[in-house]
Amino acid sequence: MSGNAAYDVVVIGGGPCGATAAWDLARAGCSVLLLDRGGRIKPCGGAVPPRLLEEFDVPQTLLVARARAARMVAPSRRAVDMPVGDIGYVGMVDREVFDEWLRVRAEAAGAERRTGTYDSIVRDAAGTAIVRYRAERGGDLREVRARLVVGADGARSAVARAHVPGGERNPCVFAYHEVIRAPATTAQGFDGARCDVLYQGRVSPDFYGWVFPHGETASVGVGSAQKGFSLRGAVQMMREDLGLTRCETIRCEGAPIPLKPLKRWDNGRDVLLAGDAAGVVAPASGEGIYYAMAGGRIAAQTAQAFLASGNPAVLRQARRDFLRAHGRVFWILGMMQYFWYSSDKRRERFVAMCADRDVQQLTWQAYMNKRLVRRQPMAHLRIFLKDCAHLLGLSRPAPQGDLERAVP
Repeated sequence: MSGNAAYDVVVIGGGPCGATAAWDLARAGCSVLLLDRGGRIKPCGGAVPPRLLEEFDVPQTLLVARARAARMVAPSRRAVDMPVGDIGYVGMVDREVFDEWLRVRAEAAGAERRTGTYDSIVRDAAGTAIVRYRAERGGDLREVRARLVVGADGARSAVARAHVPGGERNPCVFAYHEVIRAPATTAQGFDGARCDVLYQGRVSPDFYGWVFPHGETASVGVGSAQKGFSLRGAVQMMREDLGLTRCETIRCEGAPIPLKPLKRWDNGRDVLLAGDAAGVVAPASGEGIYYAMAGGRIAAQTAQAFLASGNPAVLRQARRDFLRAHGRVFWILGMMQYFWYSSDKRRERFVAMCADRDVQQLTWQAYMNKRLVRRQPMAHLRIFLKDCAHLLGLSRPAPQGDLERAVP
């Protein structure tokens, strides 16, 4: 064993959630250690809304592309284009660059940064948490003391499994993507200015596939919770369909993505979960970067309240605060996933519904603002009625002009 340094907070995991929590805590004057494994990049489409850049002071220079439309592709290969319009854009980031920038910023604010693999948490005779980690594979265990440990170590978090009741019961989708060197367009339909989302059982029996532009590169990926389903095979199929098989493959990554927030985020003593470790990835869309950073900020605020009061009961506030801000959106997206992803027949209707102008407008407004739009009650009513009609199979097929074209 080596080391006995003491910190107010040890943050385990240096993704967008952990790095944001460490940044906020350091700026607030807390002594904080950010512990992160080296060489880890999460498979991710890399989409971020403009609100993220504004809310978390992220420079535009980190965007590698700005998508102005999304294309939803049905099982029949019919495609609906959803232009963003004049309300914004979908920013795209490269997680390898983006995550490192966030970690460097936290360090510049005063957080101490170490590279290492978390091992366990034990306690001394006084009950103080001691975080054990290894600086390198097979290396000696090192120890640091902490008044609070923030577990931001991703889905199937080791911190959650060992220290938070129910932390081992976190259902996940497994995601896999290939980052490729991409052309601006291909004859088969790839467009470097558009995000493609494929709702097809052949691509994923219970989730979706994506092709997201990253400027000179692109992320081609898929998610599924079905055991035995070939994620690599699905990605290869998408690359063949879009004429991307000859493009250079830069890197391949896979990881679990949680499906819903855990019922508990703390151990009632000195451990708090955040980000993927707490299960805060949006259902249906799988969007996680914004929610991870929002969760990291809430974890930092909760940590400060805990350090000031010494009362472990305040740790429960993190989950309440997050769900107060985003719980309704998560519930609606969860219902969407349950209903619309269950069969190709329903996926076909879902994509047809995306051609509706009301649906497109409110979808983009909710994405940009990260909340439900309340200013257009009649539009919400119209969408509710259309949604019911599509679900029951009572709606008429969308006009050919709205279902733009069949993907080759």
